[in-house]
Amino acid sequence: MTAQTVRLNTVASNMANADSAAGSEAAAYRGRKPVFASMVDAGGGVGVRVLDVVQNQEPVRKAHEPGNPLADAEGNVYYSNVNAVEEMTDMMSASRAFQTNVEVLARVKTMQQDLLKLGEGA
Repeated sequence: MTAQTVRLNTVASNMANADSAAGSEAAAYRGRKPVFASMVDAGGGVGVRVLDVVQNQEPVRKAHEPGNPLADAEGNVYYSNVNAVEEMTDMMSASRAFQTNVEVLARVKTMQQDLLKLGEGA
């Protein structure tokens, strides 16, 4: 669930900056993506952990807008490399995965409570 939370927060940050403009390519916002790794603990449990959050290496979008106050000497403005459609898809996937994890935990809790009730009757 922690990994999906990081994923959702990253998507939210990317969406918030999707239309941000800058006066240089270096200053333009670059989308971010979390990098996950599977892990197995000593008890045999399996999980996911966040290794890092990396920047998207796709080029930023350059637009010729000489009237824009952020334009450089050549009249270019640089926009983020965030693809809103990809981000929305990632958000839907992450929120469904998070929801599935919540449902699994609720079922485990119910099963544990039912098991305790069986133990009381013996």
